[in-house]
Amino acid sequence: MKNKADILIVGGGVIGSSIAFNLLNDGFTGKVIVFEKDRIYEFSSTPRSAGGFRQLYTTDINVQLSRFSLQVYKEFSKTMAIDGEEVEIDFKQRGYLFLATEKMLHRFEKHLALQHRNGVNSQLLEKQELLTIIPELNVEDLAGGLYCSESGYLDPYSVMQGYVKYSKKLGAEYVYEEVESLLTEQGQIKGVRLVNGDEYYAPIVVNCAGAWAAMLSEKANLPLPVVPLPRQIFQFDAEVPLEKYLPLTMDPTGVYFRHEGEKFIAGYAEEIEPKIDFSWRRSNFVENIWPILAHRIGNFEQVKVERGWAGLYDFNTKDHNAILGEYPSMKGYYVAFGFSGHGMQQAPAVGKCLSELIRTGKYETLDLTPLRVERFAENQLVIEDAIY
Repeated sequence: MKNKADILIVGGGVIGSSIAFNLLNDGFTGKVIVFEKDRIYEFSSTPRSAGGFRQLYTTDINVQLSRFSLQVYKEFSKTMAIDGEEVEIDFKQRGYLFLATEKMLHRFEKHLALQHRNGVNSQLLEKQELLTIIPELNVEDLAGGLYCSESGYLDPYSVMQGYVKYSKKLGAEYVYEEVESLLTEQGQIKGVRLVNGDEYYAPIVVNCAGAWAAMLSEKANLPLPVVPLPRQIFQFDAEVPLEKYLPLTMDPTGVYFRHEGEKFIAGYAEEIEPKIDFSWRRSNFVENIWPILAHRIGNFEQVKVERGWAGLYDFNTKDHNAILGEYPSMKGYYVAFGFSGHGMQQAPAVGKCLSELIRTGKYETLDLTPLRVERFAENQLVIEDAIY
């Protein structure tokens, strides 16, 4: 039957496609169908992300996810090549830099020990050392920074397409229709119903619908604390170019900036009500971002905003971290959302580990049980000390 499968995946962005790829690449021989409502990924969160990749986390689980994903991304263009055609994801390992005030630096010292324990080559830089990385930086109000040279940024759309194409090569079927609801019966997942009325059946359904995932889950009375949160990004050019390419740099205010080709992008964690909204406002850049950029780097006093866009975080309101694994009261229903802006960075590891959990019933490569659904009821939250 065309509408029967072994695994249904809702959401064909980077998370869903990484899970599909890893399942089939790891030897799963059943039928996998991926549902994606947005055929050209126009409003998908993956291509609208800033593409940052970092290992500078403050919990073991997040550092481990990034460490694994780093190794995948370093080899991605070759390992995901199809018929000799490499996948160019433009991974620039130019570093990731948290600028710090005096107050922040003491916390960063604690984070350093945890990162080193997990194999991250992070380092604390003194005020003057920052100038070796960004010579134009205004360091007057800074005490130093936390820096990781291995990290950087990449092209999210190319990563996603790499996973999509290879998943299809391995036999995954992509259905470009919107899932309206989950089908359940007496504590067991049965499949999905599409907006067009079609029903598909499988004993396993994986919800990777990002900013829309919690709403789908809620309809089946399977709630999770995740809301859609808009985030705006701006691309601009500077009249006077910088001496060196930038790492992805996070200002103490929460404004981040990096190179995008020969130009730049910037954004920040705006205080905003949860909603689905893809509008962007130039005034947001002028009022909230530009003053901080101009203060931090003199070259940014003269800039021209060329374009902007908004994407959605699947924002976990409880602890801002991914929710992964089987839903305790619904057999066969797996979730992988709530990434709160970290999905792109964690997609390779999440795909690998969810493949293991679904196929074998347990994690093997990394133990992701700290990110289980049950942690909210058990009050075992995973709290990051620095969330951006």
